[in-house]
Amino acid sequence: MHLDHIAAPDGVAPGRGYTQVVTGRGRLVAVSGQIAQDADGALVGEGDVAAQARQVFANLGSCLRAAGATFADVVKLTVFVLDAASLPAVRAARDEVVDTARPPASSAVVVAGLFAPSYLLEIEALAVVAD
Repeated sequence: MHLDHIAAPDGVAPGRGYTQVVTGRGRLVAVSGQIAQDADGALVGEGDVAAQARQVFANLGSCLRAAGATFADVVKLTVFVLDAASLPAVRAARDEVVDTARPPASSAVVVAGLFAPSYLLEIEALAVVAD
């Protein structure tokens, strides 16, 4: 799969650790928001955003593999956090799985709450896989 990364189109400042535009041709894979649950549905990392972020990215990886994709195919991540101070820990976990030289397009949103109070973040992904 060939993806084109446009770090900063004319008139747009470059992102810090993300790409402004990513394009590709192929089959779209949409991964629902993942939370820090293990395969049995138990919370991983109560009160620990770094542990929760690692579990969330592990879950995203499992979902991507199920669709025949990898993190190299991800064109967009959307991160939902309860506290903007969590973003460095989320970025550290993300940087373990993405190509930091060509990161996906990304959005980070601070939310008032997730579906259960113990969860500190949720992340969804879009990927494009060659047909």
